[in-house]
Amino acid sequence: MEILWFLFALGLLAAALGPILRRRRAARPARSAPREASWPAGGPIRRVPADAPDAADPEAYGFLRQEELDVRVPGPDDELLHVLDVVQGTQQWGAASRLLAGTPADGEARWQRVQGFAGAAALELAGRPGAGGRWLREWRVEAQKDAGGAAVQAEFLVQRAWRSSRPGEEEFRILLEEARTVCGEAALLAPGDPVPYIVELSAARGLGCPPAEFDRLWAEVMDRAPAHMGAHLAALRYWGAAWHGSREDADRFARTAAARAPRGSLLAALPLFALYEHLPEVNLVRGFYRSEAVTKAVAGALYAVHSARPDDPVLPHVRHLLVFFLVRMDRWGEAMAQLVGVDGQVGAVPWTYSEDPAAEYALHRALAVAGYEANGGSPATLPR
Repeated sequence: MEILWFLFALGLLAAALGPILRRRRAARPARSAPREASWPAGGPIRRVPADAPDAADPEAYGFLRQEELDVRVPGPDDELLHVLDVVQGTQQWGAASRLLAGTPADGEARWQRVQGFAGAAALELAGRPGAGGRWLREWRVEAQKDAGGAAVQAEFLVQRAWRSSRPGEEEFRILLEEARTVCGEAALLAPGDPVPYIVELSAARGLGCPPAEFDRLWAEVMDRAPAHMGAHLAALRYWGAAWHGSREDADRFARTAAARAPRGSLLAALPLFALYEHLPEVNLVRGFYRSEAVTKAVAGALYAVHSARPDDPVLPHVRHLLVFFLVRMDRWGEAMAQLVGVDGQVGAVPWTYSEDPAAEYALHRALAVAGYEANGGSPATLPR
C-alpha cells in the first residue's frame, strides 16, 4: 500500500498539480468523476492526464490555486491579514502594534497573531537578507516599552533560529539565548500575558533546558492560561522522542491534557499531534493509518472540531492535521469537509515542516479531491 501511495503521489504531482492549479476555472470544461465499474471503497485511484475530462480539479470546489495560498497564517483572521498587508506594504509597524494592543492576552488569538507577524518578518528577511523585516527592527527601536513588539521580536528570533541554523550550531544557540532574553523583557512589560512564556518554551526546547527548568516555565504558562492549546503544542514537542522525552512521555502529556480539557476545548485533539510527531518511529507498521491508535486519535480530533466554537483561532491547526490523516485513511469526504474550513491559509503543521508548505498542502488537497470524485463525489455534493 505504501508503494502505491508513493507512486500515485509522484504521478499525481507531476501530471496533475502543476497544470491543474495554474489554469483558471473559466477556461476549462466541466469535469466528471473518475470511476471504475466495480471499484471497492479504499481501492486505487485511476490516474489520467491533466487535460482529460475525468481529471480531478480542486478549483472546481472553489479552492485557491497553489500560488495564491497564504503560508503566513494557519487560518482566516481578516484583521491580521489586513494588518499584515498594510505593514508589509508600507514597512510601518503602527498597525501591528495597535492590533496586538487590542487583542486579549488570555486567548489563543494573541499567540496566533504574534506568530503571524514574526513569521512574516522571518519570511521577508529570508527573501531579502539584510533588508527584509525592517519594520520589526524599527518597531523595537522606536517603541521599546511596547509589549507586543517585544513578543513578536522574541518569536521572530526563535523562528529565525530554526530557519537559518541547526541545533548544536553556535548561531542557533546565540539566537535562542537572545530570544529568551527578549521573552523576559516582554513578560515584564505584560505580566499577565502567557505569550512570552509560550515563546520561551520553544527556545528552551532548542537550548536543551533540563526538565525541572522546563517545568518551572510551564507552571508560569499554566498560571496564566491553563487551557491554552498553543502552549500545549509547544510543550508537546519538548516531551517527544526527538527532543527531551520519549514517545510515551509525549503520549502521556497529550492524553492527560485531553482528559482535563474543558468542554469545547481543542485540547481533545492533542493526542493526534503527539501521534504525528512520532510518525517516523511507528509508520513501519503495516496498515498503520487504519490502526486503532490512529482511528482513536482522529476520532478525538473530529470530536474536538465539532465541539469547538467556529471562530476558535486554533481550529485551523486541527483541521490541517486532520486532512493529513484522513487522506491517508481513504476517508475522502471527511478530508474534503476539513479542506472547506481551511483552504486559503496553509501556515500550519504538517505543511510547515516542508520546504514548500503550499505545494505539500496542494498535493494532499488534490489527493482528497481525486478520492472524493472517484467515490462519486462532486462540487454539488460537498456540504458547505
